[in-house]
Amino acid sequence: MKYSELYKHTLLNDVVPFWEKHSLDLENGGYFTCLDQKGEVYDTDKFMWLQGRQAWTFSMLYNKVEKNEKWLEIAKSGIDFIRNHGMDKDGNFYFSVTKEGKPLVQPYNIFSDCFAAMAFSQYAKATGDEEIKALAKQTYFNILKKKDNPKGSYEKNTNARPLKGFSLPMILSNLVLELEDVLDKEEIEKTINFSVQEVMEVFLQKDSGIIYEFVMPDGSLDDSFNGRLLNPGHGIEAMWFMIDIGVRKNDRDLIKKATQVILNILEYSWDEENGGIFYFLDAKGKPVQQLEWDQKLWWVHLETLVALSKAYEQTGDQKIWAWYEKVHTYAWSHFSDAENGEWFGYLNREGKPLLTLKGGKWKGCFHVPRAMFQCWKSFENIEAKQQASKK
Repeated sequence: MKYSELYKHTLLNDVVPFWEKHSLDLENGGYFTCLDQKGEVYDTDKFMWLQGRQAWTFSMLYNKVEKNEKWLEIAKSGIDFIRNHGMDKDGNFYFSVTKEGKPLVQPYNIFSDCFAAMAFSQYAKATGDEEIKALAKQTYFNILKKKDNPKGSYEKNTNARPLKGFSLPMILSNLVLELEDVLDKEEIEKTINFSVQEVMEVFLQKDSGIIYEFVMPDGSLDDSFNGRLLNPGHGIEAMWFMIDIGVRKNDRDLIKKATQVILNILEYSWDEENGGIFYFLDAKGKPVQQLEWDQKLWWVHLETLVALSKAYEQTGDQKIWAWYEKVHTYAWSHFSDAENGEWFGYLNREGKPLLTLKGGKWKGCFHVPRAMFQCWKSFENIEAKQQASKK
């Protein structure tokens, strides 16, 4: 089976049906994400960022794969739940609510907002709903207002060590492209330029060629737990966002630079003993504070497959291809659950499932289907080029 066929088949015949069958809350609207290995619901709390991610996924499938009315209905269920129960009076999105929509955890970061904005935008594109489109725009500008202090009053740290995080410029670089139908051209270009500058000039370190998770406001490094922290999955995921921007702007230098960063991070973070990519590392090889540092996570490997397939599609670099095959072999043989469908989320260092759940507080209907779609499309292009070169 060609890689494009593998990804397409897995998306449409395994992953999407799993979430269609098991996650829909037909009584209250929205989605259950706490699903065990077989898809049984083991907790009914709803995490707003995962509600947004799933509503985005089904809207995206409707827009880019097939005008399937069932997918649009599933998306609408999430959009309505988010709109009716997701926000406080100031338009900030809760972290979690009960199955009926009563707030449980306050809006302590802006990731719920980011994925709500993505969901609103993709759904508005599918339906032409102007009210939802306006909500996407409002949410986006609310995010920008908070970008220098994402946690607001919920920030635990004092100003004695004012580190800034990589997550925000990284997510903005993808979010702004998702909102292309909502924002004006000037705003899009401004945010793209900000994100590329932050990701590739501030958080990317010139000496090591890898991405740090936190830096000081002036871009300097801090010799502390957080200051030395590396999150390989974040760095690699950001590089496929950079490649997408490079393609959009026809910036071959950006594509080439992002491709090299993918290689740098993989060479630093691959577990030579057991295979797979470490979750967290210390830039100086010192002990990390995250006890889960050596776990192998689904999203890290999926985002790496997306990054590698896009990098190979754009460059044809054989080093990228060798890494693609290495990561593909590990990921598909360890995370994919052939018996029950979908992918395991958490493996121990040796590659055995640490938890057999298919969804929870952090894992929902997003990374697996998005990666399947992205890799499917990249491999269609790669295989078409290969076919054309044979003629």
